Amino acid sequence: MRHKRLFRYACAALAWLWFTAPRLDSVEASPFTLPEAVDEILESRTALRSFWGIHIVDLASKQVLYERNSRKLFVPASNQKLLSTALALSRLGPEHRYTTVLVNEAELDDDGVLHGDLVLLGGGDPNLSARILPYNRRQNFQRDLLLPLSELADQAVQSGLRRIEGAIIGDDTRYVRQPFATGWSVDDPKWGYGAPVSALSFNDNVVTMLVLPGRAAGRRARIAFKPDVPYFSFLNRTHTMPTRTVAQRLDLDRQPGSNKLMLWGQISIRSRGRSIEVAVDNPALFAAMALRERLEALGIEVSGETRTRHRRPHEVPDLKGETRRWYETPTGLAMIQSMPLAANLPIINKVSQNLHAEMLLREVGYVRRGVGSFEAGLEEMKSFLLEAGIKKWQFRLRDASGLSRQNLISPEATVRLLAHMADSEHGDLFRSTLAVAGEDGTLDWRFSRGPVRGKIQAKTGTLSGVTALSGYARTQDERDLAFAIYVNNSSAPNSYVRRLIDRVAEVIVTTPPMTPANGTDPTSTTTAVGNHKPSPETPRR
Repeated sequence: MRHKRLFRYACAALAWLWFTAPRLDSVEASPFTLPEAVDEILESRTALRSFWGIHIVDLASKQVLYERNSRKLFVPASNQKLLSTALALSRLGPEHRYTTVLVNEAELDDDGVLHGDLVLLGGGDPNLSARILPYNRRQNFQRDLLLPLSELADQAVQSGLRRIEGAIIGDDTRYVRQPFATGWSVDDPKWGYGAPVSALSFNDNVVTMLVLPGRAAGRRARIAFKPDVPYFSFLNRTHTMPTRTVAQRLDLDRQPGSNKLMLWGQISIRSRGRSIEVAVDNPALFAAMALRERLEALGIEVSGETRTRHRRPHEVPDLKGETRRWYETPTGLAMIQSMPLAANLPIINKVSQNLHAEMLLREVGYVRRGVGSFEAGLEEMKSFLLEAGIKKWQFRLRDASGLSRQNLISPEATVRLLAHMADSEHGDLFRSTLAVAGEDGTLDWRFSRGPVRGKIQAKTGTLSGVTALSGYARTQDERDLAFAIYVNNSSAPNSYVRRLIDRVAEVIVTTPPMTPANGTDPTSTTTAVGNHKPSPETPRR
């Protein structure tokens, strides 16, 4: 009886979802023009529970095809990465590279003994990891997660290093120590998506905790870490449950600034395991510890401790004064150079990698203004956005990744940025860094069937109550459009809002902007906005 009752509940829930969820297939039969079709979608019950901002422009004619609240300010979530990657392409160039160096602070003697410290000098490389580049949608990392540090250790041995009498130091002074941005949640730094920013970042500053059921019911779960670096200590308070039907929950606790983890809860003996990405709180120390592991595996004795070297905010010059570089790449025992910046940008935009976006902003600040700080990068960002035709009142920036809820930008400003990049020398490259509908990145499972597949290249964005999609669309009649769709203050589940956004995206691809019957040339520069007239320009305050 219990199983029958559960079956009836499941059928009722599925029926409710079927009749209430928005339908993507309804767009194909729509007789409306683009403004009318979008307006119809936004009149649905789910859409009315949210605050929408939309701006759509024909890139060739610059005609505004649709707008709604396009000059209002919205939290962009990860659409913020469009700004960061566009800035990096424009200010650093696609061939920009990073260098990570092993510096010996004393000479080696004839026996290969270093009578001093060995410094792992961070060069701002976001991909100091075993990640496969260029972007591979089927495989992200090599099996050996310590691969880049193994290369450095091998080079050091080839240079004659046999013993270190001093310490191993992780040095991230290229960037100012500003690990977290304004507006991040207090819980964000615990998880991989909120990993702290550092010029010496290894493996995305993340350790993956693998939780497997114990050998028998009642036993502790088995725990393993990847990469296997002794950075965290942990307390295991889990229980292996005998069946899969029992309620299961795993919780992880870590106090801010601590490397002690406590895991508790239940896991079914039939479970295939859980993966939990945990951010390290001191990336430079984590990288130095991983290097030490590799060196000792090669037989290099290290007598000193493992420690870090940072640059604090009060140790940098005033941005208004004369800038100077805190870091110049020295020679050393070993060095590795990154692939060009162009190879990293798809990781940021297709996969939505927060840490890499934050590091880009610091790198721009260092290269252009001599200080690897958030403030220096922000000043350069403001100049860049003004060059793109975006007014100061149309944006407020608090980080580079979109994790901050204090970021604000208008849909119109986003489309202006997209249009600016489309007209730039790096337009094709920038467009190629975005996720492709139904094919890769964060859009690989959306639009997998139907006319939109492969027709949209865009950046997704999601926070609680916030959903966004902005990018480029190729229409069925081969016109190129730029669009921004922001949804804020939504009480509906993100999955429902996402389906509505996907319906709007399908309308953008499949629906003509106007019908020939109204006598309007779709290629004219006249604004077409359905029932919503463009709002007057907001005065600067």
